Amino acid sequence: MKPINGTLAMDLRDLRYFETIAELQHLGRASARLHRTQPALTSSIRRLEADCGAALFEKSGRGIRLTEAGKVLQKWAQQVRFDVEDARRELSTIGSGLAGHVRVGIVPTAAQFLLPSVARQLLQEAPGVTLRTVVALIDTLKPMLRAGELDLIVATESPPEAGYISRVLAEDTIVVVASEGHEVFRGTPTLKDLTAYRWALQPPGAPTRDWLDHTFDRKRLPRPQVQVETTMLLMLPALIAETGLLSFVSRHHLQGPGGQSGLREVPVKGAAMRRRLVVSYRAHGFLSPAARRLIELFGQGVGA
Repeated sequence: MKPINGTLAMDLRDLRYFETIAELQHLGRASARLHRTQPALTSSIRRLEADCGAALFEKSGRGIRLTEAGKVLQKWAQQVRFDVEDARRELSTIGSGLAGHVRVGIVPTAAQFLLPSVARQLLQEAPGVTLRTVVALIDTLKPMLRAGELDLIVATESPPEAGYISRVLAEDTIVVVASEGHEVFRGTPTLKDLTAYRWALQPPGAPTRDWLDHTFDRKRLPRPQVQVETTMLLMLPALIAETGLLSFVSRHHLQGPGGQSGLREVPVKGAAMRRRLVVSYRAHGFLSPAARRLIELFGQGVGA
């Protein structure tokens, strides 16, 4: 690595190795993932440190961690990787029209109620387009978007983040639901009345579960008695339709195409969580014509 016209000349391969070592914080594990010997990786880091004029890692227990200089290089190494990958992808789309591969991350509710007709419209317009979808919660999708593993995500709204663009797609309301014949419908239930029943909910940490728990906390009531806890959000409507359990799911599950029959909203004051679904992508990242068209279709309410 020698200076070129007074600037640093860093090898892209060294930067890729550096990113993996920084992620794993362990030279041995990085060696196994990259299929390179530890001495080869050590040499790679030494070349980068010579270019930077500073140590990039320091010892931490049995592993290593980034120094302040290492954290700065990690940010720029990621940006260089994005730029190289985006350049390759953009060059590959020249003259291809509305085609290519789109990587989409999407939360379960939007996957069930927004994506199918949006995808149908896109594939009708561009039969050659291919889609890869990752269905997960926002805390899984956002890191994948930051790492460049996804082109865009459709998820619940979160605080603005520098370097990313978000567009509101739709409003969504999360409500208490039960099977149509549930005894809770015999009167006009209050939040306190709901403490007498058992629930099927997502685990703590899921935004809807935390919101519901805190709602009971604010009223100084016991939190819901959870009998079935699952990360499979799309399983909840069918589960509660067959049991005497209450749950907390999107109103989309009660109405329109794809809605679960046999469910009713339990009308309880103060127990409706309103949120917005947004599409987000990197502000300066490359988006293929197919990805841009997909964003347009989501924004037009196709599938809503």
